[in-house]
Amino acid sequence: MKFIHTSDWHIGRQFHNVSLLDDQRHVLAQIVDYIQSESVDALVIAGDIYDRSIPPATAVELLDEVLHKICHELDVPVIMISGNHDSAERLRFGARQLKQAGLHIIGDINNITEPVIIKDKSGMAVNFYGIPYHDPELVRHHYDSPVRNHDEAHSFLVDTIKQSKTSPDAINVLLSHCFVDGAEESESERPLSIGGADRVSYAPMVDFNYVALGHLHSPQYRGEPYIRYSGSILKYSFSEQHQKKGISLVELDDNGTANVTSLPLTPLRDMRIVEGALAEIVENGKVDPNNNDYLMVRLTDTHAILDAMGKLRSVYPNVLHLEKPGIMSTGETKAMNREKLKRGEMEMFQDFFDQVSGNSLSADQSRALEAIIDGLHKKEAQQ
Repeated sequence: MKFIHTSDWHIGRQFHNVSLLDDQRHVLAQIVDYIQSESVDALVIAGDIYDRSIPPATAVELLDEVLHKICHELDVPVIMISGNHDSAERLRFGARQLKQAGLHIIGDINNITEPVIIKDKSGMAVNFYGIPYHDPELVRHHYDSPVRNHDEAHSFLVDTIKQSKTSPDAINVLLSHCFVDGAEESESERPLSIGGADRVSYAPMVDFNYVALGHLHSPQYRGEPYIRYSGSILKYSFSEQHQKKGISLVELDDNGTANVTSLPLTPLRDMRIVEGALAEIVENGKVDPNNNDYLMVRLTDTHAILDAMGKLRSVYPNVLHLEKPGIMSTGETKAMNREKLKRGEMEMFQDFFDQVSGNSLSADQSRALEAIIDGLHKKEAQQ
């Protein structure tokens, strides 16, 4: 049995007010290509299909287009669970009817004991169980269980699935959207709760042959190599600039042992941080073959710069964020100290004029400026 494990598509996401829909379309097409080239038996999506509970129409259209290609044109079943960014109720609309088309949407924790059974070409059957995103209140409400936190709620649901399994020899795969304790997080992930109470233990899940996790954007495993996050399909924050995005190709042998291979995804535009002096960055941008990447720029210049963003975007059109730590860290500006602030308007304007124009005030300009400042002072005194 071969299947692809992916998660955290976040279709419809915007980053610094820039739509990433074209970027998502680009990598989703690569996933469709992998489904064909690897001849997989199923696609598993472990939550956060959309970025918002009410996604924009363009996001819905893109998902519909991708699922039509996979389920209808390629005849490959898809199993998905809802994540914390999704609305479980909206995502699972029509789920009972869509099963017949090969689209299995698990968004109701009341149905977690009903596996999706997929058979490969040899007749090997695998049970796919799904735990959609939930909070302790939801579990207490539906199961009348006295769980107190995310860990107890998740363990309760996992144990409920394990107790429902009818055959001890069956091969079982679990999908879950959660934060496993000790895993590496990224800035782009929405917290599930405050103060670390959202962490859950991997221990209850070790009895499954493979656990397809969603929520964390960095590809990684916890506890056992078969309990893993595939990671998001794109970088969704600058903190992820060094992460290698992709999907997991999972092969289960007749004994249910999982062999996992990472398949890379190539973004339409990368996301990276560039640091240096403005002049140096602009010169590099003129010959940078990847000048359309999404950039955060950190300028090391220690003097004020007029229209720094405009100059940067002349060579890097997708600069999304600009920082100037050089100015804030210099001894001169740090000292924008009491002595500097005590200086008069004339001296301060002369400094400003020097930085902007590169020239000092002429004698005529100085006299004109002094007259203006004196006039302003007289008006203030009369008020």
